[in-house]
Amino acid sequence: MVEISAISFESFAAEARAEIESALVRWTEFDGDCPEKLRDAIRYSLLAPGKRLRPLLVLMSAEACGYDRVQAMPAACAVEMIHTYSLIHDDLPAMDDDDLRRGQPSCHAQFDEATAILAGDALLTRAFEIMAKEIFPADVSARCCVELASAAGATGMVGGQIDDLAGEAGNEGLDELEAIHRRKTGAMFRVSLRLGAIVAQASPEQLKRLDTYGQKLGLAFQIIDDVLDVHGTETAMGKRTGKDSDRGKLTFPRLLGLEASKARASHLIDGACSEINEFGPDAAHLETLARYVVDRNH
Repeated sequence: MVEISAISFESFAAEARAEIESALVRWTEFDGDCPEKLRDAIRYSLLAPGKRLRPLLVLMSAEACGYDRVQAMPAACAVEMIHTYSLIHDDLPAMDDDDLRRGQPSCHAQFDEATAILAGDALLTRAFEIMAKEIFPADVSARCCVELASAAGATGMVGGQIDDLAGEAGNEGLDELEAIHRRKTGAMFRVSLRLGAIVAQASPEQLKRLDTYGQKLGLAFQIIDDVLDVHGTETAMGKRTGKDSDRGKLTFPRLLGLEASKARASHLIDGACSEINEFGPDAAHLETLARYVVDRNH
C-alpha cells in the first residue's frame, strides 16, 4: 500500500467535504410547498459541522475502483441524509434522550419533537429520491436504492438500534454486542463502501474486499466510540459523554476494559487495511481514514 501524509489526506478530505457540503445544500433547496420550519430543521441538522465519514467512504470507494468521485456524489449525500435522520431520531426522548448533537442543541431541543420526527422522515425519503433521480444507468440506481434500504432497515441499522435499546439491561455478551453494532453502526459503513463500488461498477472481487473493509471499519469505529464515551470530553465529541455507563448500557469497555477494547479496534483496522492492499495507491485514502478512526479523539 502506498502511504500518504496526514497533510495530504487532510487536504483531500477538506476538498471532498466542501464538495459534499455544496451538494447537501443544493439538494435541500426545497420548493415553496416545503414549510419553512421543516426546511430549517432539516438543514439545521444536516448541515451542522460533522466529520462526513460515511459520504467520504462512498467517494473513496469509488475512487479506489478508478471512478471519478463526482459521479458518486448522489450516493454519498444519500448516505449522509440517512445517517442524519437516524441521529435526529436517536436523540429523541423516547430513544437516547440527548439534547446535544454535533456541538449544538439536538433537533428536538432546538425545534420540538414533532418537527424533529418529521425532519428525519423527510431526510429518509429525500435520500432515495436523490439516488433514483441522479444515479445512472437505471439498473445501477435501482441496485443502490435496494442496498441502502436494506442497510438502513429492519435487518440493518433500525434493527440494531432496537437491540441496542434492549441491551441497556446489560445482560448480553461480546457476540451479542458485536451483532448489535454490525447492524446499528456497521451496516451504514458497509453500505457506504458498497455504494461507491456499485456506482463505479466494480468487479465482484473489488466489491467483496471493500465490503469486508467496511465491516471491520464499522465495528472498530463503534468500539472507539464506546471508549470515547468513557474518557472523551463533551467539547471534543460534540455530544454528551458518560451517558452509556450512567444507564448501565452494554458497551465494549464494560465487557473488555479500555485497553483491551483499544487493542481489538486496532486489530480490526489492521484487518480492514489488509483487505484493500490489492487496490494499490487508489486506496491510499481509505487506509489513512481507517488509521484515523482508531486514533481519533472525537
